[in-house]
Amino acid sequence: MIPFNKPYLTGKETDYIKQAVQSGKISGNGMFTKKCQDFFEQEYGFKKALLTTSCTDALEMCAILANIKEGDEVIVPSFTFVSSAIAFVRQGAKIVFADSYSNNPNIDADIVESLITNKTKAIVVVHYAGVACNMEKIMQIASQYNLLVIEDAAQAIDSYFTFSNGEKKALGSIGHLGAFSFHETKNIISGEGGMLTINDERFIHRAEIIWEKGTNRAEFFRGEVNKYGWVDTGSSFLPSEVIAAFLWAQIENLDAIQAKRKQLWNTYYKLLATQEKYKNALPNIPEYASNNAHMFYLVLPSVEERTQVIEKLKNEGFHAVFHYISLHSSPYYIGKHDGRELENADKFTQCLVRLPLFYELNETDIERLVLSLG
Repeated sequence: MIPFNKPYLTGKETDYIKQAVQSGKISGNGMFTKKCQDFFEQEYGFKKALLTTSCTDALEMCAILANIKEGDEVIVPSFTFVSSAIAFVRQGAKIVFADSYSNNPNIDADIVESLITNKTKAIVVVHYAGVACNMEKIMQIASQYNLLVIEDAAQAIDSYFTFSNGEKKALGSIGHLGAFSFHETKNIISGEGGMLTINDERFIHRAEIIWEKGTNRAEFFRGEVNKYGWVDTGSSFLPSEVIAAFLWAQIENLDAIQAKRKQLWNTYYKLLATQEKYKNALPNIPEYASNNAHMFYLVLPSVEERTQVIEKLKNEGFHAVFHYISLHSSPYYIGKHDGRELENADKFTQCLVRLPLFYELNETDIERLVLSLG
C-alpha cells in the first residue's frame, strides 16, 4: 500500500538531537531554537518568529495577543481544522463562519465584509494546501474596520502572495500574526511542532512573555533585566531543543524537499489534466498565489463519486483520504452557528479527496495511480 503520507528524514535529525543532548541544554529556547527562528526571520521577512510545540499553540498565542474576550466575534472559514476556531473559542469568542470560494477551499474574501459587526475583533484566514488567500483584499478590509488579521499558515511554509503592485510576500508575513505547523504531515517537520510569526511590532514584547509562561524570562537570559518573574498570562508554549534540533535538519534541506514535492505535484497535474473525467476536478491556483506543493487534491462532483475513487485507489494499493468536516456543522458548534448555509464549504467537505504526496513518492507511483483511476 502506498500511504497517503510518509514523514521524510534527511539523515541529520538524530545527529543534531545528539548534539543538543550533549550540549547539556535540552529545554526550550536554546541554540537550535535560535538557529531555526533566525532562519525563518531572515528567509521570509517575519519581524519575529517563535517556535511552539504545535500550530494550535501558536494560534492560542494569537488569541491571547489579540486580547480576545467573552463576546468578541472572530471570522473564521468553516472549511478548516478545528484549531483555527478553538483557539479563539477558548478565550470566549463567538465564531462567525465564512464560506469558501466556489472554485477554491480558501475563505471567500468577497463576503468577509458582510460578516463584520461592531463586535468583530479579528479575521482568521487559512491558506488551504499552502495556496494564498486573497490577502490584499483581506488586509484592506481589516484596515478599514480596524481589525486584526491572523494567518493560519499551517500548510503554507515557503509559499507566497503577490500584490497587485508586484510585491511578493511570504505567507505568514502579511497579517498581524501568523501560525505554522511542523506536524509530520507538513512539508518540513519536527513530529509535532509549530511557530508563531509576529509582523506587528507592538505584539513582539508580549509574545515573548506569553511564550515563556507569562514571565520575562527571555529578557533575563539576554541580560536585559537582572531577575525575572510573573508579569502576564501565558503558558509553556516553547518546544524543547530536541524538537528544534530535528527541525533544523529539515530546514537545511528545505530547497531539496520543495523541489521534489513540486516535481511530484506537477506530475499529478500534467497527467490528470489530460483526462476529460478529471480535468475539471483539479486544484485551482489563483494568479496571486504560489504553490508550495503541500497537497494534491481533486474535487469530485459528488460524495458518491469521491467514495468510489477512494475505494478504487485502495483496491489498487493507494491510500487516498478526504479532509475537513465543515466546522459550522460540527456537533460542538452547530447549535451556536447562526444558521447560514455555507454551500461551498459543504461541497469541499463532501467532494474533496487528497492523493498521496510525500518526498519518497516517485513519478512511476503517480503514473500507476492515475492509470488506476481510469
